[in-house]
Amino acid sequence: MIISTKGRYALRIMLDLAEHQEDGFISLKTISQRQGISMKYLESIVALLNKANLLDSMRGKDGGYKLNRPLEQYSVAEIIKLTEGSLAPVACLEKGEGCCQRSNECLTLPLWINLEKLIDQYLSSVTLEDILNKNLR
Repeated sequence: MIISTKGRYALRIMLDLAEHQEDGFISLKTISQRQGISMKYLESIVALLNKANLLDSMRGKDGGYKLNRPLEQYSVAEIIKLTEGSLAPVACLEKGEGCCQRSNECLTLPLWINLEKLIDQYLSSVTLEDILNKNLR
């Protein structure tokens, strides 16, 4: 499993908003400048985050985006799954049951299932607050 730039940038955007939440609504231009992410790519990622109701938005001169819940309520897993679709370490788990003709006799399938569970458990246990406080386990 490799997290794409979309997933990594989504996490950076959320952390930027978390670090500057006392500033209220933050413009995409400001985030773009701080994070070094192109406006076009930033717009597409923020639209995804906003559609999933992870952010509040406001139009106008003082508009922008801000987080809409406490930092401890945002897990890394939630953000990564939104952008990546899955945390599966192998393609056969991403496609669901029955996608592989060998799944019934595959000796490695339980390994990949357990790895996916571990990844999900860990990323679900880490919040934006944990990252900002450098409280990673």
